[in-house]
Amino acid sequence: MTELLDTKQPYRARLDATQNHLAEEFGETLRLAVPLMLTQLGQIAMITTDLAMIGRLGEDAVAAAALAHTVYFVSFTFGLGLTSAVSPLAAQAFGAGDVRLIRRSLRVGLWAALLISLPMMASPLYGEQILLTLGQMPHSAAMAQHYLNGLAWGIAPALGFIALRSMMSAVNRPQAPLWITLAAIPVNAALVYALIHGLFGLPELGLFGAGLATTLVNLGTFLAALAIAGLRKPFADYHPLARLWRIDWPLMRQLIAIGAPISFSLLLEYGLFSSAALLMGLISTTAIAAHQIALQVTAVLFMVPLGIGMAATVRVGHAFGRNDPAAVKRAGLVAAVLGLALVSALTIAIVIGRYQLGRLFFGAGSESTATVELTATLLLVGASFFIADGLQTIMGGALRGINDTKMTLLFAAIGYWGVSFPIGWLLAFHTGLGAVGVWIGFSIGTFVYAGLLILRFRMLRAKWRDEGNGPRSRA
Repeated sequence: MTELLDTKQPYRARLDATQNHLAEEFGETLRLAVPLMLTQLGQIAMITTDLAMIGRLGEDAVAAAALAHTVYFVSFTFGLGLTSAVSPLAAQAFGAGDVRLIRRSLRVGLWAALLISLPMMASPLYGEQILLTLGQMPHSAAMAQHYLNGLAWGIAPALGFIALRSMMSAVNRPQAPLWITLAAIPVNAALVYALIHGLFGLPELGLFGAGLATTLVNLGTFLAALAIAGLRKPFADYHPLARLWRIDWPLMRQLIAIGAPISFSLLLEYGLFSSAALLMGLISTTAIAAHQIALQVTAVLFMVPLGIGMAATVRVGHAFGRNDPAAVKRAGLVAAVLGLALVSALTIAIVIGRYQLGRLFFGAGSESTATVELTATLLLVGASFFIADGLQTIMGGALRGINDTKMTLLFAAIGYWGVSFPIGWLLAFHTGLGAVGVWIGFSIGTFVYAGLLILRFRMLRAKWRDEGNGPRSRA
């Protein structure tokens, strides 16, 4: 009996150690994810505030702003993928204890933000011509250009802020960008209102003023983050701004190799949702309205898995940097389980309150009954999409932590354009399901995408285990 107890002791010790590691991983992931979620929600709050202020100028101004955002975000999204690659590079450096690489990662991120923003500004600055080519009304295109003329100059500082935020999160300090963002929300609201209407001695600039205010706020948040990175501990200990004038071309190539597939993956996703809006336009105006509100709810909900996905990039990157395959697996697993639990709980709340959400946007009048009903139906059908979208975001973040982004791009193409779009189109127009069919296509394609990402993460982990090599030996 004593021998039997002795043989069980190592197993129990391993079990206790595993449970302790998992509990620690949950805590660290949450500690990173919560500030990242709130920072993203703060960004949405500023966009929503801008639209609310612009709404005072009339429906034409709101429509013009929507068109302007469509042009702007195509450019911004491409730069976003490149600068977000700072996160895995800096996280791996932090895990390996390489202070110099942390500094180099931020430096190439800031240079990438500047260099990519220069050609990317061409799209917003020629937005009117682009919109006219796409068949938009001349009056709406001209109004959108006024907004873009103010907005375009904010691309570089906005991308620079993302690079700084990525470095700060990579060293386990995501709180500073959150406080900067929270402080920027009221400043943004006041500045947008003042420049639109010409208050406090400022000129009355209308839509151009709204765009200019956003640019000024982007510049302010970037400068605040830059100052904190250079002057406040623990960031100052890394000397992140040393030799900032030098471009590290070898690391820049690595940043592009990781970040470019992220950019194209995001553009594939953005293109799918833009195309879905066009499909809704072929169905009915009710379908367009319900689709937009359902997507807005999705955008808010998406901030939860997005924050966890960013945290997964950092936690997996830390383990990857110190060449710890077991910790890589644990970080990915914990992020997926945590995200699935939180997104499932929020999805249940949305399903229960789907009619109330519809009435919140459209009112309770009889003329809006059909739109509220369709919005509620889309939110119900979208329950599976919300969960799948959360999983793909988190597992994509985990794969970024080990620099595996090229296959993610391939999987995005398969899931979104090989599955989601054709199935949504067939169901919408050949089975009579209409808008509901488009959302069913969303769900199926996103589940395929998420499943491929999970299999990819498991496959890489199995290779490291079977070959007896750590992850960095295969990098």
